[in-house]
Amino acid sequence: MRYIGLDLHTNQMTICYLENGKCSYETLSVDEIDTFKKRLLPTDELAVEATGNSSYVYRHCVDLVAKLVVVNTMQFKVITKSCKKTDKNDAKLLAEFLSKDMLPAARVKSILDDRLHSLVDSRNKFIELRTRLKNKIHNLLNRCGIKIKKSSLTSIKGLNKVLAYEVDDLVKFELEQIVMEIKNLNERVDQFDDKIAEFGSKLPGFENVSSIKGIGTNTAVTLLSSIGDINDFEDEKKLAAYFGLVPRVNNSNETVNHGRITKRGDGLVRKSLLQCALIAIKYNQKLCGFYNKIKTKRGFAKAIVVTARKLLTIVYYTLKNGWYFTDFVNNVREIRPIGKRVLGVI
Repeated sequence: MRYIGLDLHTNQMTICYLENGKCSYETLSVDEIDTFKKRLLPTDELAVEATGNSSYVYRHCVDLVAKLVVVNTMQFKVITKSCKKTDKNDAKLLAEFLSKDMLPAARVKSILDDRLHSLVDSRNKFIELRTRLKNKIHNLLNRCGIKIKKSSLTSIKGLNKVLAYEVDDLVKFELEQIVMEIKNLNERVDQFDDKIAEFGSKLPGFENVSSIKGIGTNTAVTLLSSIGDINDFEDEKKLAAYFGLVPRVNNSNETVNHGRITKRGDGLVRKSLLQCALIAIKYNQKLCGFYNKIKTKRGFAKAIVVTARKLLTIVYYTLKNGWYFTDFVNNVREIRPIGKRVLGVI
């Protein structure tokens, strides 16, 4: 049996073939992936670090080898902290640890999950840019002695009103350019929403998750594309840890300290859950009571984070059991089994 470690970069890959205790090396460009595939045997085991293009290599090679491990670099510090940091040495370390079955594996998303998550992330960046531009308008007018509410900039009428204010020529020119860009971003965001809704609705579990009050189309797609197969998670605690919604723990002798949440995993999911939690507590009395109880003892910030985790727990059991909420306010639900995941390409 051969153990193959692959040190992957944007334009090239260094490969270590470990067989019978001896190593041989090869360097290829990423464009030569077909050449590498021809060298693979059905009995080979292959390890590659989780990088930006590791999914590309995974999908090309997963069916050609006995085992393929995409290595979680957050948990595998042997390479990042190595005293001898070369491509060959990194590939060798991957092959050696693979032969001992000591590599922490990262989860690999399906093609549809990967494409949709990228789509949602791009939409979020457009919204962040739009928010910064709105703040810029607010600041410009404020410096001219004109007071407006930021919320007024969400409508076309409000944006047009900005251009009607009497300001000097330079400020007016700047406002015109910013307003034009915000209108353009509004159109782009609407197009993102349409595409996300079109393909996101095909994800198994979409109707189930979106039946939870406070979780809209975009958040449902964000969650589903990040979670993937819910059966990969043993319980709701593992899912919360995957998204960094668990506290840091320092346990020494008889002293146990719990710190802030780890914030590991997908930051977009955490942000979405926090926003959804703020909406959900307005409608669900149980969640609201839970939130207020924590808020009284520990303040708003910690209370909303804990409530977001509670909401994620509801999402976990909704996907696990095929729940569909007909009345989330009163916790009325029925069973709607979730089918197999779609693996199509956008």
